[in-house]
Amino acid sequence: MEFLQLKYFQAVARHEHMTQAAKALNVSQPSLSNSIHRLEKKLGVPLFERHGRQIKLNAFGETYLRRVEQAFRELEEGERELADMAGLEHGTVTLSVTLPYVLPTLLKEFLTVHPHVRIIQRQLGSIVEMKAELENAAIDFCISTMPINGPDIEWMTLVEEELCLTVPKGHRFASRKCISLSEAANEPFIALSSRSHFRQITDGFCRQAGFEPHIAFELEEASAVQTLVEMGLGITFTLPLSLGRRASNADTVQLRITRPQCRRTFGIAWNRKHYLSEAAIHFREFAAGFFRQGAGS
Repeated sequence: MEFLQLKYFQAVARHEHMTQAAKALNVSQPSLSNSIHRLEKKLGVPLFERHGRQIKLNAFGETYLRRVEQAFRELEEGERELADMAGLEHGTVTLSVTLPYVLPTLLKEFLTVHPHVRIIQRQLGSIVEMKAELENAAIDFCISTMPINGPDIEWMTLVEEELCLTVPKGHRFASRKCISLSEAANEPFIALSSRSHFRQITDGFCRQAGFEPHIAFELEEASAVQTLVEMGLGITFTLPLSLGRRASNADTVQLRITRPQCRRTFGIAWNRKHYLSEAAIHFREFAAGFFRQGAGS
């Protein structure tokens, strides 16, 4: 079986359209069609249901695609392992991070020590997506505010941190250092989308304090939440690590929450069956030390 045939099959399966797949592969559509027909003939079963140029994987095709993609992942892992054995210094680390403000400092300090390592960040929307990418060996690590678990996934706690309540500088709570969360029952909250795990956690803390939060603004971006608080439009829950330099912003004040206890755990996850390059192992060790020292503080 030809390697190129498998690449062609993978592309057609992803595009579900011969012309589009041919364009992506930079080959002629007849040549691509012939390659797929030869592959099906060799396997002895059809791999697609055809409706003109629009095609869709059938049950045979779905099963075969899983095996083909697994084989390609193994080849990629082999290439990385050989690169390490050859002593190459220019490694690559692929990761997803749910801490947008701490990432630049972490990467800056790591690359100061390992300047030739290439970092690729994948922007993933949910823990479910991150887990899937780890299981598929599409990323090396996920640094998350929520543990990621699975049969082949390892999780290592990096640090535990208390949430605080961030209020505008002119707010009636701004002169205080701490607060019982129940005191904020009637305050307008600026929050992340109800789809986010962080929002679900903070709504739960409010319920522990005996109230449902009044959500004045619901936003998708954490930076936008902080901007509206700085403008004096409401208050919000924050994690000092996630705030980064904005923790010292003169337009806001961070209050420690005394009741209930509001804590989150930060950790790093990886797939134990996924080959980790020397660069990736160094990154994991560096991240552990970085968080132990207070995330670059």
